[in-house]
Amino acid sequence: MIQYMILQNVLHRPLRTFITVIAVAVEVTLVIIVVGLTSGLLLESAKRTEGVGADIMLQAPNASMFMAFGAAPMPIAIGDKLTQLEYVQAVAPVFTQFNSVNGLDLVFGIEPESFKQVSGGFVFHGGHDLKDPDDILVDDIYSQAKHVKLGDKMYLLGHDWHVAGIVEHGKGSRLFVMRDTLQDLAGAKDKATVFFVKSDRTDHTPAVADEIHSLLPNYTIRQLKDFVSLMTSSNLPGLGIFINVMIGLAVAIGFLVIFLSMYTTVIERTKEIGVLKSLGASKAYIVAIVLSETGLLCVLGAVAGIALAFTTRAILLKLFPALTVLMPLKWLAIASAIAVVGGLLGAAYPAWIASRKDPVDALAYE
Repeated sequence: MIQYMILQNVLHRPLRTFITVIAVAVEVTLVIIVVGLTSGLLLESAKRTEGVGADIMLQAPNASMFMAFGAAPMPIAIGDKLTQLEYVQAVAPVFTQFNSVNGLDLVFGIEPESFKQVSGGFVFHGGHDLKDPDDILVDDIYSQAKHVKLGDKMYLLGHDWHVAGIVEHGKGSRLFVMRDTLQDLAGAKDKATVFFVKSDRTDHTPAVADEIHSLLPNYTIRQLKDFVSLMTSSNLPGLGIFINVMIGLAVAIGFLVIFLSMYTTVIERTKEIGVLKSLGASKAYIVAIVLSETGLLCVLGAVAGIALAFTTRAILLKLFPALTVLMPLKWLAIASAIAVVGGLLGAAYPAWIASRKDPVDALAYE
């Protein structure tokens, strides 16, 4: 009987039901997409950094692991000292610059030979390696996303570049230029942002890290085998706060919509509630009806939200192929749970109001 009443109540106002379900769906979608986009970008960045092939990444003291936020305070001559250490096979000094025009791109300034010794070299889809000062290599994902072809001209960082090659993605950055050229453009001659160090054997990596620490005790040393686990929102200042704020905003939307919807529903059904109470319905029974109706709306909204999140992800990847948007099962469940719990909390006060209505006053209500 109660199930039939709940279903009838939901279908009685189809437009209101639709709006409520959509509001919950937007809440769920917002949580999933925000978390999926941020975690996807971090994971993708970490995997590309690991893809360089180095065992150790050396940065300046107190440097962020996110190279886009780093400067270039290290003398490039440090690389010569690193190559002399025991168990060190190769060292690649890299100068990075962050481009925010027509996108957000991290540009690697490399010396082709040293970078090849560490990374194993590029896999070319077309063209050739860096030769001239104005050459630029773009990876296949960037080429597809920006519609860049071999031989094209690119204007980047206030400079005209010639696309010399298109390479397989996964080698640290999506854009590679001559290190000397990039240093000159930034006014940072003989400086490096990061040194990628490759040991002769993987099991020698801890010993190499200890040697580097003895040589440069104040510098930041990271073993890349642990890099993926370090790339989390909590390690990027402000990102964790941003995610929490967006989740809070989504919960507030769902809470307010459910509250307004159920409060209005209770007011409209004052006589109906009076009839139920005059027939002996308890306060708990009335509360159960209101909360069950809310639960049904939230579940429908959660299902619609997950579907909308996958649709949104597909659209984003179509428009921006370089993006990575994760859809972990854990966060699908968390977003749905947040929506249901938030909705039930939003319906708690209207349910309490309904349970306290006096049958006589309710029946006389116009």
